[in-house]
Amino acid sequence: MSTKEKIQEHHEVETLEKPNNEIVVYNDDYNTFDHVIETLIKACDHTPEQAEQCTLLVHYKGKCTVKTGALKELKPRCSMLLEAGLSAEIV
Repeated sequence: MSTKEKIQEHHEVETLEKPNNEIVVYNDDYNTFDHVIETLIKACDHTPEQAEQCTLLVHYKGKCTVKTGALKELKPRCSMLLEAGLSAEIV
């Protein structure tokens, strides 16, 4: 195995086991502020204030990290965001 392959394999394992993966929500032209706020409250267990602040960041900055944690915890939350029509991904 070459050094490059070892580094790539290590990076892949590190990404899967990284305890602080993030769900990032991106701005779009379709969802209302109220819809995004309600969805963040349901999917990410945000308080109303927290959801409102994230929604404003998404609007003005183009994206916002809305939840961090283990990949297995974030996958169902990200799915809920996507099913609600938000643009989101785990990074």
